[in-house]
Amino acid sequence: MRARPGLPPFREQALFGAIRGAIREASRSPAVGKAFRVLHFSVQRDHLHLIVEAQDASTLARGMQGLGVRVARTVNRLLRARGPVFRERFHSHELRTPREVRNALVYVLMNFKKHARVHGDELGIDAFSSAPWFDGFREAIGPPREGERPVVAARTWLGSAGWRRRGLVSLGELPASA
Repeated sequence: MRARPGLPPFREQALFGAIRGAIREASRSPAVGKAFRVLHFSVQRDHLHLIVEAQDASTLARGMQGLGVRVARTVNRLLRARGPVFRERFHSHELRTPREVRNALVYVLMNFKKHARVHGDELGIDAFSSAPWFDGFREAIGPPREGERPVVAARTWLGSAGWRRRGLVSLGELPASA
């Protein structure tokens, strides 16, 4: 999901906190919470990367629309602004194999390494993503992150166990191109 031009960077702490809260609420909404779930995310300067589960295409569209509205309302309230936050609808790709899911995990959780300004901790964990709550790293990353988990656990075999057949994610991995 790409932001419209002219907005401050999403990776500013106040904006990130608001966006993370909107993501957390999107999967917990009674209307779509069982059919649409945000599993992983990465907040970049002007866009978001998400891995979601959705029951079907209609649920995906409604869930993403709801998430977009939540983020826009939150960001606009913080900035005391009005209007759209995202310049386009979302781009999606259905993940069908364990390899695709693992590659998507690396792409989303390690995406900050592709950008010039790295804002992660000394272990290679992006603080502006769901990586601190991810349990699929090969290396130990310490105790679980404090605070409410902003994402939910996968319910599908591919999202929960299938991708692990391709190996756990190393903190040193770099994402391939999209």
